[in-house]
Formats: sequence, C-alpha cells, structure tokens
Amino acid sequence: MTGSATRGIKTVLHPVSDLAKAKAVYAALLGIPPQTDSPYYVGFEAEGQNIGLVPGGGPQGMTSPVAYWHVTDIEAKLAELTAAGATVKEAAHEVGGGRVVATVTDPDGNVLGLLQDR
Repeated sequence: MTGSATRGIKTVLHPVSDLAKAKAVYAALLGIPPQTDSPYYVGFEAEGQNIGLVPGGGPQGMTSPVAYWHVTDIEAKLAELTAAGATVKEAAHEVGGGRVVATVTDPDGNVLGLLQDR
C-alpha cells in the first residue's frame, strides 16, 4: 500500500477532571516530573512516549484517552483515511511549536489521533 508514512503511536492524551491529582499519579507511575506543566496541559516524556493530561478533555471534548499516530504528512494521511471510510472529527490544526494534530473516527466511532511535527 502506498501513501504517507506512519511512525507509530508515540503520544497518548488523557482527559482528567483534576489536573493536580492526575499529575501526581502519572509522575509516580513514570518516575519523572512533567516536562510541560501548564493549567491547560501537563506532558510527560518517558522512554520515547509522550503522555499528556488534558483538563476537562480540552476544547476537543475528549471523554476517553486518544492515541496519536505520528505521521509524516497529516493532510495526505487524512485524505487516505477518509477515502477508506474514516470521518474527520477534528480538522488538522497547529497546537504550538510546529505541531499539527487532527482526529478521525473509524466506522465504529473509535477516535484515532494524528500528529505531525513540522
């Protein structure tokens, strides 16, 4: 199959109701402090994985964890996925530092995240 490359799942975002309590639990689990610590996002980087805590599910209204597939060309991957039957939930948009994210749903409503660092 041809198309844009996928580099695997490297980022998982978790919606949390209490950021301070969640931050303590994930810091204990991972054994490290967060690398990013703000009121709207707390991020950990451990063993090549990015774990993010998003208070209240963020503006996208996440209700469960979302795994983000890292891709080389997010627009091409979105086109491939929609042609295959996925539905765009959140269009590609920059979230800072050259990082672009999007989400789609599969035919069963499962949310798949896409992430490209430009």
